[in-house]
Amino acid sequence: MLRRLTPVLLTLVVVALGITALSARPDEGATRPGADFVVLVGAAGLRWDDVDPENTPTLWRMAEQGAIGSLSVRSAHRPTCPVDGWLTLGAGNFAAWPGARPGGGCPATGVTVERPDRIGANLPDQAGAVAHNQEQLSWGATPGALAESVRCSVAVGPGAAVAAARPFGRVDRYAPALPENPAELLGSCVLSIVDVGTVDDDDPAVRSAQAREADARLARVLAARPPRSLVLVAGVSDTDSPSRLHVAIADGPGWEGGWLTSPSTARSGYLQLIDLAPTVLAVLDKPMPDRAFLGRPAVTVDDRPDDLRAAIEAPADADREAAAQRRVAGWFFTLLAAAQIALAVVVLPLLRRARRLAGPHGPEPVSRRIVAVVELLLIAAALAVPAALLADAVPWWRGDDAGVWYASVTALLIIGGTAAVRFSPGHDRTLGPLGAVAGLATLVVGVDVLTGSRLQLNGVVGYSALEGGRYAGLGTVGLGVFIAGALLCGGWLAQRFRRGWRPMVMVTVGGLAVVVVGSPYLGADSIGAIALTAGVSVAAAICSGGWLTVSRLAWATMAALAVTVGFALVDLGRPADERGSLGRFLAAVGDGTGGLTVHRSSSSNIQTLVNSPLTVLALAGAALVWLALLQPWGGLMRLFGIYPAIRAAMAGTGVAVGLGGVLGGSALDVAGAAAALVVPMAALAALRVLDHSTDRTVPDSGRPGGETGAIPPGGPDRSSRGGAAADGPTDGRPPAGGGTDGGRSGRDGQAGGGAGEGRSAGDGPVGDGAGDPGEAGEPAGPGRQGPAGRGAPNGPPTAGTRVPAQPSPASAEIPAG
Repeated sequence: MLRRLTPVLLTLVVVALGITALSARPDEGATRPGADFVVLVGAAGLRWDDVDPENTPTLWRMAEQGAIGSLSVRSAHRPTCPVDGWLTLGAGNFAAWPGARPGGGCPATGVTVERPDRIGANLPDQAGAVAHNQEQLSWGATPGALAESVRCSVAVGPGAAVAAARPFGRVDRYAPALPENPAELLGSCVLSIVDVGTVDDDDPAVRSAQAREADARLARVLAARPPRSLVLVAGVSDTDSPSRLHVAIADGPGWEGGWLTSPSTARSGYLQLIDLAPTVLAVLDKPMPDRAFLGRPAVTVDDRPDDLRAAIEAPADADREAAAQRRVAGWFFTLLAAAQIALAVVVLPLLRRARRLAGPHGPEPVSRRIVAVVELLLIAAALAVPAALLADAVPWWRGDDAGVWYASVTALLIIGGTAAVRFSPGHDRTLGPLGAVAGLATLVVGVDVLTGSRLQLNGVVGYSALEGGRYAGLGTVGLGVFIAGALLCGGWLAQRFRRGWRPMVMVTVGGLAVVVVGSPYLGADSIGAIALTAGVSVAAAICSGGWLTVSRLAWATMAALAVTVGFALVDLGRPADERGSLGRFLAAVGDGTGGLTVHRSSSSNIQTLVNSPLTVLALAGAALVWLALLQPWGGLMRLFGIYPAIRAAMAGTGVAVGLGGVLGGSALDVAGAAAALVVPMAALAALRVLDHSTDRTVPDSGRPGGETGAIPPGGPDRSSRGGAAADGPTDGRPPAGGGTDGGRSGRDGQAGGGAGEGRSAGDGPVGDGAGDPGEAGEPAGPGRQGPAGRGAPNGPPTAGTRVPAQPSPASAEIPAG
């Protein structure tokens, strides 16, 4: 009865852990004071390295008094040109001005501003911009939504006119340039938007002069600001490729000091351009327009350094890191894909010759030294992504040759990690390297997430604030590595327990991983947590043996659906500005805009599939597994048969990374990151299993906690992989969930190949026999054939003795029963 209820109980445990992880939201301790007036000052291209106390004293004083942050100016066009930035500011959503941009840069775009009277203005092209964003772009932006949300607004300058124009093109009050005394103009409406110029020159002297002019205009605005007003300063756009981070300052009552942040970024010191419009309405206590804004109101958090120079250096350094990350990430993943493909080509002939056939005929075995070198290369390849993540703890982007510094640091970390795995206890066991590499990868990503994901922000294998997709939590590459590492760790640990305990071990490890991935305090990836829940359920269902039956698949599916429904209900119950991605999607479905989200996700999947080098990693890894490792000579089926928990972990990883990539809009990127870890370790374990494919052992004593394989008086076999005492199996019966190629040795010419054969001295799991009473400890009585050599006249053979295959098919095989 208890055995039948086990899947139900495990499902409930996974569901409870998943919903617990996803339900709580962190309290940021943030504040958002109100004001009677808001003056929004924009300067296209203004960055933090343009701000200093001598050249821009007004900006410096504002930064001292107010709250500061790094502004990501993502829009519906890459890069965000000035006209796109102003349009996005007024829409509160990712928008773009219609028209071709030859060369991908930011050519001068003339915006026609008509003045039919001396009060306001009219933009005749505004209707076309609204139609372009509504009908041809997938964000559903409504240019002019900010102006429509207030009774009256003021625009100073052509850029401000684009932001302040209503959807039909009317600007309530307009001045083409800032008056000498703008007090009356700025006090005439609750919202004023001022364009103080553009900072876009590459020449440092000219750029400094542009920043100084913008600072002088800002000083006039501050001198004429209305009473009890909030002044927001923003570098509203890029001016050329590539994108950069820009200035954001808020100065007003209640906005003294601290970092600016937003629920859309969930990262102190970062906010998006689309957050400015909802911030204005929240400060003025105006209702948000329905379905128009994707941004969230900005708030302040009090953890900024007291020294302003040190505080400004942080966003400036983040901008430099993000710019360097863009240059380095492309060639890193390209080199990683090329290296793993080359390593796969090297491994193929070794797999063909790894099985040491009995008898005088057969290919010459590969040199042990060559095999050892290839094993080290496989370990290094599997550790490449964790080492690349850890390399961001060193400020490599501050050097002149940032790429060289990054490559050097990453190479040193790979060498150090490989040495740590090589000299770790249990390295000579079949699963020793796999467990050590999985543990290191999980530890690196997990510690980074627990400490705020600082290595992933703007990291080469993390996510970039310039892209605007994610600012906190677990990124796409980190998710793939963490899923693979956590499930492989769970499988490695489960294999060391009795069969009945393995599902619980897998659920415990996987459940903790779900909490790390899904918790808003940590990974903040609800889709990743749902995908991982499905993977953990699959792994727990088959880790004790057997195939993935319909009932087991149903329980795994029910667990993922239960977590999805539970979190959806919790997320929908939150206020709109606190919902996660799943809650926002369901709310969009309810108001009829869910199709836009589906369209964006589909487009993102297609673009990522075509352009990402991780797609090559995923496809190359799948090809190696399917065309080589899963073949009768590849060794992976034998590995799965002997170690059912490892088979379960890899199956669960495939399910989780597939769902996480497709549902998250990242196509095969999650699978590619996981493949970079899993495929080299699968190849290494397959090589070791094949190396012992002709070994034969006697059953062990069956004592719990004991080593597998009886140790004869003559001592254990001193094989290069640790012998019977290290990894030896337990009996001649097929392992739980094993494959079916044990009876194929006569057809394939392989001595005892497959999962149903007699198990070898170097292959058996440590706890498989010792932890499964009734199997390993059963004596071979009448009618029950024992392992190889049972009929020897002088007693049973010593453990680990190699017994050559016999010519007679009937007597050569170790019986499966």
